[in-house]
Amino acid sequence: MVKLKYKIAAYQVRKAFGNGDKKRDAGQTTPADIIRFDNIQYGNDKKYPKWQLLDVYRPKDSDMKSLPVIVVVHGGGWVYGNKDVYQFYAMRLAQRGFAVVNYSYRLAPEVKFPASLQDTENVFQWICNNSEKYGFDTQNVFAVGDSAGGHLLSLYASAVTNDEYAKNFPFIQKKPLILRGVGLNCGKYEMADLLKGNIQSKLLIEALMPESGTDEELELINGVAHITKDFPPAFVMTCKGDFLISQGPVMANVLEEKGVQHQFKCYGSDEKPLWHVFHCDPKLPEAVVCNDDECNFFKSLIQK
Repeated sequence: MVKLKYKIAAYQVRKAFGNGDKKRDAGQTTPADIIRFDNIQYGNDKKYPKWQLLDVYRPKDSDMKSLPVIVVVHGGGWVYGNKDVYQFYAMRLAQRGFAVVNYSYRLAPEVKFPASLQDTENVFQWICNNSEKYGFDTQNVFAVGDSAGGHLLSLYASAVTNDEYAKNFPFIQKKPLILRGVGLNCGKYEMADLLKGNIQSKLLIEALMPESGTDEELELINGVAHITKDFPPAFVMTCKGDFLISQGPVMANVLEEKGVQHQFKCYGSDEKPLWHVFHCDPKLPEAVVCNDDECNFFKSLIQK
């Protein structure tokens, strides 16, 4: 049974973030140049089937030819979010010449880690199994994640490139797919400080982990602890005004230390600060610049 304190913490985050996302997305519609395939089941959890759905977005003029892929890993403090609140951001990525897979995953506190990582693995496997139907170029697959989604993506990228770390997650399988690059946006990577932070942060990490965040668990989900030289090339970004601004340089420094190709960007300025995950608002000029930069980084990695 889920403890009441975790239910309350999740409710508070879901209400606050949900109100903000509704305001951001008000009046937005599917762009005329995008074709979408919605609510595709990729998992078999009978209790939470709506958390195992995905959408596919493609440029209409691509005629279903094989396109490089971007997988979108949503954020939300590990307790909030789904594909629907990322659809307009994700469709703008598709407009840049990609087939985009936008998925929901099982959330805490109802479902504990590593369920979200297993769902992510299932999505990548689904891409392999459905590459011909939806025109996925499985030799050029990318992924973006922000905030908690950036954290989840950092763990997944480590799990598929670090065999020793992957031993912790036996559901991670070798597959005919190449993760060419990742976008880590306004992410949270170091975890230990959360238990020393404000009460809500402490509750969120306790709600996520089966043993409420033991030292061993926090090391397991430390987003920078398991990176090797084989980690995918990474676009790492944050912005002035992001409450997680310190985390971007932490990730970039580890990538530099390990010899991983990467690009680090900090948007906004002291005079004109932005905000956490600003890039998800397609109406914002700075978001257009950021998303162009990230997609151009991916395009530079594509192999024919």
